[in-house]
Amino acid sequence: MRRGHLGDGDTVVAEADDPSRAGEPPSGRAADPAATLSVPSFRAEAILAGAGIDLAALGSTDRTGAAPLIMELGDRPGAVAFLFRYGAAVFFGVGPEAAVAHLRRIGPQIRQPFPAGERETEYLDIRVDAAGREAIEHNTLVLADASREKLQLVADVMAKSVSLAHHEKGIERQFERIEPFAGNLAHWGRGGRAARELLHNLGAALLAEHRVVAGTRVDDSPELLWDHPELERLWARVRDEFEIRERFAALHGKLDLISRTAQTALELLQNRRALRVEWAIVGLIVFEIVLTLVQWAVNGR
Repeated sequence: MRRGHLGDGDTVVAEADDPSRAGEPPSGRAADPAATLSVPSFRAEAILAGAGIDLAALGSTDRTGAAPLIMELGDRPGAVAFLFRYGAAVFFGVGPEAAVAHLRRIGPQIRQPFPAGERETEYLDIRVDAAGREAIEHNTLVLADASREKLQLVADVMAKSVSLAHHEKGIERQFERIEPFAGNLAHWGRGGRAARELLHNLGAALLAEHRVVAGTRVDDSPELLWDHPELERLWARVRDEFEIRERFAALHGKLDLISRTAQTALELLQNRRALRVEWAIVGLIVFEIVLTLVQWAVNGR
């Protein structure tokens, strides 16, 4: 696999519109389960286009949001794209320029689109060899056939991979922000700006965890495997190649560490603030006692 940046439910297959109809949702038709990409070798490209894609507006009838929307692109026989509701799109048999053009075409349905230079991208070469053993050899996935079901499983893993890559970078930035604060907390543990910054980091960590667990569903197996359990080995092999489990566990650990660090620091700030309030109360009581003693002394004269 190669990473970089650019400069089941009732799954519906949608045909890509003509470029002159940009901005209009593509028309849908029933999926052809026997469809294959009829070329000996091609490339899969996964792109995280934004925070989400409105699949319903593009023709999807899957109400759970778990199944991707399949779009036939027409660039070559069998060329196809799988769109996921959390913002990822995986293209098979499509060049980089054509992939960007298709994303531009569905731009109105992409929520919070990322700039072209900030889109996470991954590539995987695929070779069809009916007589070969299905395996990953030197960044090339060998398949006995390029059936729609197999491509969907590959797309599921690649889409999760680019989503993880996006959140991994976001969490690294959170670490960079919170590390100096944690190191200097004992010296400048004042409230105000510090508390706001901590709350911001804690909120960002919780949001990232929600998007990874609830949105991307990184730890879940695709529903397609319920109908095709014979493909589970292929899915597990591709998942292991992209290290999905290990990266998810590492990301979850970092999120947990950021959350605990922010919570501990906030508690410390709150305790210090409470201590200052207590000292202020003690000072007022002492002042009132002194004032009372002075009044007694004046009145006793």
